[in-house]
Amino acid sequence: MNKKQIKKFIDILNKTYQDATCSLDFKTPFELVVAVMLSAQCTDERVNKTTPNIFKDYSNAKDFADIDINKLETLIHPCGFYKNKAKNIKACANKIVTDFNGIVPKTMDELLTLPGIGRKSANVILLEVFGIANGIAVDTHAKRISNRIGLSKETDPSKIEQDLLKIFPKEYLKDINHLFVWHGRKTCDARKPKCDICTVKEFCSTFQNS
Repeated sequence: MNKKQIKKFIDILNKTYQDATCSLDFKTPFELVVAVMLSAQCTDERVNKTTPNIFKDYSNAKDFADIDINKLETLIHPCGFYKNKAKNIKACANKIVTDFNGIVPKTMDELLTLPGIGRKSANVILLEVFGIANGIAVDTHAKRISNRIGLSKETDPSKIEQDLLKIFPKEYLKDINHLFVWHGRKTCDARKPKCDICTVKEFCSTFQNS
């Protein structure tokens, strides 16, 4: 895409998904850290149904560092892979308490030192908690859309992110993080993409070659 096409692409998606925001519910920075970890291989909808019962008693890193691991496993059980997720949440909370005075760090390098936090999760935390958009959270939706439209031929999320960062100027990164998720959920479905109603199909190499 050239500069004009990039702007048009983003403008169309913004008009299509005017309410595109983070789908995870949270009130404190560490609540988002927990929600992001729970969302791995689990829907945001399920996470949002599970976390209110957790966050009413536990909301910051110290709370989760002190919680009994068995109780935490029980609380997050509906989100699947609960043993591994509970272990990571506890380890993450302990590191934040020990190394960052209980405050969620706000740099990519520091976030990547936290157990259970990869680059995608770190990008989400930076954007939603601190308003910092220096990267793109490449989840399953961003990966699928990038490959289908022809923005990247890579399969590794970190390589896809680098391809996207070469295409989209920094001022669009905040929008891209939300728009790709919403477009993937509502239109560019994994099994049955709704190409007939897709508002950006003119940019899609898969559609053009179908």
